[in-house]
Amino acid sequence: MGASALKNMRKILIIGSGGREHAVVWALRKTSQEALQLFCVPGNAGIAELAETPCVSVNDHSSLAEFVESQQIDLTFVGPEAPLVAGIVDLFTQRGLRIVGPNAAAARLEGSKISAKDFMARHKIPTAAYRVAETPGEAIECLRSGEFGAGPVVIKADGLAAGKGVVVASNRAEAEKAIEDLMIHHVAGSDAAQRVVIEEALTGREASLLVFADGRDYALMPAARDHKRIGENDTGPNTGGMGTITDSSVLDKTTQARVVSEIVEPTLAGAREEGFPFKGVLFLGLMLTEDGPKLLEYNVRFGDPETQAILVRLKTDLVSIFDSMYAGTLGSLHVEWSEGASACVVAANKGYPGKYESGAVIEGLDDVSTDSIQVFHAGTARNANGRITATGGRVLGVTAGAERLSDALALCYGALEKIHWPGMQFRRDIGRTFGNNADIGHTTGNNADIGHTTGNNAEGVR
Repeated sequence: MGASALKNMRKILIIGSGGREHAVVWALRKTSQEALQLFCVPGNAGIAELAETPCVSVNDHSSLAEFVESQQIDLTFVGPEAPLVAGIVDLFTQRGLRIVGPNAAAARLEGSKISAKDFMARHKIPTAAYRVAETPGEAIECLRSGEFGAGPVVIKADGLAAGKGVVVASNRAEAEKAIEDLMIHHVAGSDAAQRVVIEEALTGREASLLVFADGRDYALMPAARDHKRIGENDTGPNTGGMGTITDSSVLDKTTQARVVSEIVEPTLAGAREEGFPFKGVLFLGLMLTEDGPKLLEYNVRFGDPETQAILVRLKTDLVSIFDSMYAGTLGSLHVEWSEGASACVVAANKGYPGKYESGAVIEGLDDVSTDSIQVFHAGTARNANGRITATGGRVLGVTAGAERLSDALALCYGALEKIHWPGMQFRRDIGRTFGNNADIGHTTGNNADIGHTTGNNAEGVR
């Protein structure tokens, strides 16, 4: 490609390295109406086939800003929550750089469980009853007061905790041990659980609803349901997500209308009222209870693997969505989605979500037809021989859209039969329901890979 053609290309930087970021890069390529030069830091082996992956420290925000300035990048999109909570949007904005995502004040909706719960209370957003404890003694006293009964109770570390900050305890003894682990032994990190939230445990079906937001207006994405347990029939430890579906069964129209009127719109209005208009992707972790939908948590970015299943259904130019989110013109943009359903099935390394081996060569990727299947890389790299290897816990997200969920799942599982490496594991029951279809537990907003939950078909951590 000539120098003049490159000069006229729109330059976009994506920050992140997982399946979520691969799906974003892919969707930009697929839907864009203009020529793009894409960069992704740090990226992965799959992303590197679609975007340049320059060697810039993802944790050094000043260096990232300098890279954007030197390359004259037009727009940056942030995938993970940690840079958002740390204020990367504020830094870029101060330097006059165009970036899509919430500022640090808005990102506290994910970065601090206490801030999020207090925000919900101020704006009358339906959620679980809760109390805040400043010390271990205060937390134990709250439990022993009987306010939350003798049954399940949720203990949440206040800050980002890499997925180890939420425990759904089935009884008071488990709850007291969780408080000791979090606040005294600091199993979630020394800073994450200086304070904790104690919540009632809600029962119902979990669902996720994500929205594009520009500070005032918003556009809904297809509702999704994640599968958190490592084992089939929802057994074994929780993970960062072993598969996701989208179809009309996840959230019916009546319930979705309630979520919009009782949660989405009050959240965006409350953020404006409190001086931090929310610009970016807002993720609502929901529990669909007998009393109606209740909010478990906010995330302030795309989920993973929800993003993969959602973006394969996107028809509108993603660049135009990002531009509208940045400019505050989302209300004039019609965001269009394909009808039907989609699914993403995650292939992971043996041992995940615990200790796992990495570095095995992945075979069969070239045998998968990209006409109907998208294989999004999460934890991959190229070795010295140029072969793609499985380096992460979650390695691939095999994703497809179709008119019916059963057809989308059949496409995913057909592709997975062609892919293999030593120790590869995946669930063969994504999209099914289990037990009494009730979840007991709460998601976590820390892009969790490991967490704890209890209950019948609990999906527990996200």
